[in-house]
Amino acid sequence: MSARQEADRRSPSRSESTEDHLERIQELVDRNGYARVSDLAEALGLSSSTVSNMVRRLAKRGYVNYQRYRGFTLAAEGAAVAAHIKDRHRTLTELLTLLGLGPETVEREVEDIEPHLTPQTLAALSALVGYWKAHPAELKAFRRFQTGT
Repeated sequence: MSARQEADRRSPSRSESTEDHLERIQELVDRNGYARVSDLAEALGLSSSTVSNMVRRLAKRGYVNYQRYRGFTLAAEGAAVAAHIKDRHRTLTELLTLLGLGPETVEREVEDIEPHLTPQTLAALSALVGYWKAHPAELKAFRRFQTGT
């Protein structure tokens, strides 16, 4: 089983906070090559001590490569989880945008919905996004039905 499949399989056991931390760590690593507790705390709007405790817990669970007083990165499992979260976020963003919702609504709804999706639901929504992108006439027909025009 690949790390990404393992991340998908384990998703119900991860808290929303864990996923938020992993997602922001990946963003910081993508931008800077590493993450620091102070940068992560700022990105999440949390105290450094709260984030430091969470990073230590993430390291114990094998998600983060962490050394005290140094920057940290995601371990392979953490990177797989972060990739899954990014894919889920992208799929939901695309779906809600295709449905005609505005950017502010899309952003708010994605954050509210994404932690609650099962892998099966995400796969179905991803297939729908793919279908509508491959068949734009079907999307237009749905949008006409949606608006009653």
